[in-house]
Amino acid sequence: MATPGTLTVRTFLDRSEGVAHLLLRADQAPRLIAFDDASGCPVETALAALEWTAAVGLLPDDDLLHAARLTSETAAAVVERKTADGGRQYVYLGPRLDAPPMDVFEGRVLFDEPGVKAVEFSQRAHALAHFLRATSGTGALMALLTPRAPEIRHLRRWFRPIVSALGSEHLLIGGWFAASSAGALFGSLAGDEEETYRYIEVGLES
Repeated sequence: MATPGTLTVRTFLDRSEGVAHLLLRADQAPRLIAFDDASGCPVETALAALEWTAAVGLLPDDDLLHAARLTSETAAAVVERKTADGGRQYVYLGPRLDAPPMDVFEGRVLFDEPGVKAVEFSQRAHALAHFLRATSGTGALMALLTPRAPEIRHLRRWFRPIVSALGSEHLLIGGWFAASSAGALFGSLAGDEEETYRYIEVGLES
């Protein structure tokens, strides 16, 4: 686990200003942004999911995370990973989808067990469409406005130091994750007296 050498914290009263600062600081770095403008992902849930998937080997470090939705009761994600022949595949992991069977060309079911389903796709668009159909996008984070999705290794490396600097539970609205640094924007929880947005950036000493 990396220890951040630099730490920057900024607070915004307006969500749009916070998101604009996040995108400016991210530059070309891989990022995740809340798909639903009115909500985000609970921080403690995201942290627990990263630790659990590492412990069970569900998400290898070189996977790229294109979409994720995490709640206290369920989780779903779309990851991009390398195949044995050097190609790439997109895998949806999440709850079973109570919908009519999908067309064969869209994807191949890897496993379908009570409560969980994994589907392999050759196209990112098909994988994300399946993800949005299964989750409705509410509370989801997606790799948007970026040429590349974040690597799981960089999420695991930087997310805990960022959360440690946060000090209390908030909703994750977006973040960018690179090899030497990362930044994330958090919003207040529902019911908080004052609505604020906190941007936290960590990195190695240059």
